[in-house]
Amino acid sequence: MRAVVFEKFGETPRVADVAIPEPSPGGVVVRVETTGLCRSDVSAWLGHDSGVSVPHVPGHELSGTVHAVGERVTRFAAGDRVTVPFVSSCGACAQCRAGQGQICPNQTQPGFTHWGSFAEYVALHDAEANLIALPDEIDGGVAALLGCRFATAFRALVHQGELVAGEKVVVIGCGGVGLSAIMIARALGATVVAVDISAAALGRARELGAEVVIDSSGLSPEAIAARVRDAVDGGVNVSVDAFGREDAVIAAVLSLGLQGRHVQVGLLAEDPRIPMSAVIAGELTLRGSHGMAASAYPELIEMVVSGALRPADLITRRIGLDEVPEAIAEMAEGRAPSGITVIDVQGPERPAASPG
Repeated sequence: MRAVVFEKFGETPRVADVAIPEPSPGGVVVRVETTGLCRSDVSAWLGHDSGVSVPHVPGHELSGTVHAVGERVTRFAAGDRVTVPFVSSCGACAQCRAGQGQICPNQTQPGFTHWGSFAEYVALHDAEANLIALPDEIDGGVAALLGCRFATAFRALVHQGELVAGEKVVVIGCGGVGLSAIMIARALGATVVAVDISAAALGRARELGAEVVIDSSGLSPEAIAARVRDAVDGGVNVSVDAFGREDAVIAAVLSLGLQGRHVQVGLLAEDPRIPMSAVIAGELTLRGSHGMAASAYPELIEMVVSGALRPADLITRRIGLDEVPEAIAEMAEGRAPSGITVIDVQGPERPAASPG
């Protein structure tokens, strides 16, 4: 099969012919239809994830059709069209039994713990706990986004932030997760403030429904928070750091009104300083959010099928495998276009017709 491979961290990847993986006893091999290019894929390439070893194939957001199944898999068969959360849970531990597979201590992650989906085929483990059947009406690119960025934003706002209609939310960082959060917040009936340093990103945020956009270029965290609070008269109910920097965390926390809820989604290179005096005085709540378990997907898929959520509007570029090495470099160097890039690997595979 063809796959995007890097053999040294930070060295330009190449498209190479490698062996098609075999399914584990409880896993499957999926023929990849579409996969997303995410900033965390770039982090893996740069060597910022200790679980990644070389040579390596990145990629963790995907849709496709089941190609082969392991001997213990009974609920899925070749030809089934599926997606999967980027956190693949074991399905057996206490967290998984409680429906919290996104924090499974035995989790695997394609593109991180093993070779990922920038390839024609990818192995996925513990299929019964993780595969999500896809309706035919969901596009492959949209389905790929449901594996990470869109689902991550959905759980951050709906489950962790507990955002409801009529509330106010600030989203700091208008990349893929941030723009997804803006779309979801508007669908929930919330007022959205978007913060970024990119005029193009803020333009996309406004197109997706942000009522207030703030260019944070050159501003201190305190100044950003002051502008947010002025814009919404006293602070937001929910703040989301979708960027992952200490100044973004501080600005997000200081933007909250009394008893507000901060949700941390962006990954940080180092643990940040947090303004705990504000947390104490305002009785603020701080929560992390790490993907979404497969068991929580039906609500999200229903909203996508109904048209209440339109992840397709976030996709601004579709490329092929041969264009991925340059696209990775663009993202690493800050040259990537705003919005989300997806990689169309190949069309969906359908089971052969029955004889007779």
